[in-house]
Amino acid sequence: MPYAPIAEGAIYYETAGRSTGTPLVLVEGGFTQMVGWPPEFVERLAEAGFHVITFDNRDVGLSTHFGGPEDLDGGYGLEDLADDVGAVLEHANIPSAHVAGRSMGGMVAQMLAIRAPERVRSLGLFYSIPGRDKRYILHGDREELNSPQPRFPLDELLANSLAAHRAFMPHGDVWGDQQWYEDETRRYVTRSYERRYSPDGAPRQWSALKRAPERLEDLKAVDVPTAVIHGRDDHVLHRCAAWDIAEAMPRAELHVYPGMGHFFPPALIPDFVRVLERTARLAERR
Repeated sequence: MPYAPIAEGAIYYETAGRSTGTPLVLVEGGFTQMVGWPPEFVERLAEAGFHVITFDNRDVGLSTHFGGPEDLDGGYGLEDLADDVGAVLEHANIPSAHVAGRSMGGMVAQMLAIRAPERVRSLGLFYSIPGRDKRYILHGDREELNSPQPRFPLDELLANSLAAHRAFMPHGDVWGDQQWYEDETRRYVTRSYERRYSPDGAPRQWSALKRAPERLEDLKAVDVPTAVIHGRDDHVLHRCAAWDIAEAMPRAELHVYPGMGHFFPPALIPDFVRVLERTARLAERR
């Protein structure tokens, strides 16, 4: 099992696809283990010729945790999360890669491109934001993350997760497949519970996000092909963030999908793969 060393611990990662393929790092969102990426998405990327690297962000899954159940701040920031991606690439002996992230993972990808542009060939930014402008944030202050997190047995955790997904997933829209969403929720919750169930990492990642630096001005200097992907009906992060990112970045292409929220619609997975393929080709040509 590969672990990339960092200053105060290690980051667990895995690869898929041929080692000679085009390297692509997937950066998962907040409070979510690397197994949150739909298997079909990773498989299709590998079939498209990518050497796919997935990893657990610090404070989730099999990577180092920066505190215990009562610790609400791990003392790190978005910059450290970005440096962790660089540590994974270095350990895997990959000088640079295409980088795609969703939600918090998109913010980490932005920060990596700003701090270490030599590491990033292209970007895929799924439903992300470039800063803390109140126009972007629809989920409120998340007060529940300012206190120690409750722990649940697996059956109760599954029931809670399914209830939350049923409340927020689309019903009857063009991208909807309720059975897929429920099966995917069961798969992820069960797999992540088996790997390492540790909800106490969520407040520490949240603390890092609350002090994340503004990035919009810095993104103007990030000169790599970038796919900015957002749902028009995202209930967590407003689509205006995607417009601002795409306007700021010199080589960005904007993709806004009607009926899509803060999730991966199964019907759009092939399209997402094509978008990342095209963005990578633009970078490789240059």
